[in-house]
Amino acid sequence: MTASIDTQPPDPQASGDDAFANPCGLLSDEILRLHALDRYHILDSQPEPQFDRIVALAKRILKVPIALISLVDQERQWFKAREGLSVAETPRSLAFCDHAIRRRTVMVVEDARVDPRFQDNPLVTGEPGIRFYAGAPLVTRDGQALGTICVIDRVPGSLDAEQQATLADLAAIVMDELELRLANRELSVLAQTDPLTGALNRRTFFSLAEREIGRQQRIGSDLAVLVLDIDHFKKINDTYGHNTGDQVLAQFAAQISQCIRVQDVFARLGGEEFGLILPDTNAHQAAETAERLRRSVEQTPIHTDSGSPSITVSIGGSVVLPGDTSIEPVLRRADVALYRAKNCGRNRVIAA
Repeated sequence: MTASIDTQPPDPQASGDDAFANPCGLLSDEILRLHALDRYHILDSQPEPQFDRIVALAKRILKVPIALISLVDQERQWFKAREGLSVAETPRSLAFCDHAIRRRTVMVVEDARVDPRFQDNPLVTGEPGIRFYAGAPLVTRDGQALGTICVIDRVPGSLDAEQQATLADLAAIVMDELELRLANRELSVLAQTDPLTGALNRRTFFSLAEREIGRQQRIGSDLAVLVLDIDHFKKINDTYGHNTGDQVLAQFAAQISQCIRVQDVFARLGGEEFGLILPDTNAHQAAETAERLRRSVEQTPIHTDSGSPSITVSIGGSVVLPGDTSIEPVLRRADVALYRAKNCGRNRVIAA
């Protein structure tokens, strides 16, 4: 990134500000920028040492009392890391960083009290009493500025070309960390999900089930488990082919996912069998949920490349009983109930 000093108010006719001068341009550009920010899942996250070290380094190298990693949200700027400032966010309308993200070079304000953009800003006239500001934008690979790494002083100041280059390099390091954080999160999601259906995988199901069992034992809440099995799935594979079978599985999983609560745990256990953990749910509520899911599957058409096979589902259910210390006995009872549902004609719900 090439560093440049910017101590003058922006020219509203300059090409770099066209999108911000044009309300329609601002709307479309800002939607893209906010979508990019959301993609990183960083807002309101807990402090992380790699980001804290970067702002500590910026503060020390550039010899300022305040250094921040600021992310510019729709109505606020939120600080992922901060040194020398106690507040975690400020309104976006007051943010120097809102000006800095409109450029791809370092923005320097040598004395905010004589800059028409900022001289009446409450952050200048009141606490923290900003006089000097320099911010390097945090730019994604697709060109969206998420925020800045910035340094602030309570007295006028400046940065020479080498110092500006240092701040730009620190911004690049912040983006490297954000990209690594995003990649690790995506790998974690892939490790926990079934690639065909997008539902959680078997291992994650059992891990979350044990967590819910522990929670149930601590607070005495209700907990239910459903096991769902698509009826006559082998016949679908034999009639239409395995590619169609895969499409059926994916659409079935998507349909169930749309019908359950955010706190419910839905996973593919293997083949055409799925599991559903229902926290804070008693036997009656679990039976109602199972019947609602059964009806939804029966009434919703499946569309595949080879036709529209009709499917139904059999469901077995059980609740956690006193003495259950793991998910295994609960799941065994639900499996027995599922076996009974299959033997009694399928397309039905039976509770243990």
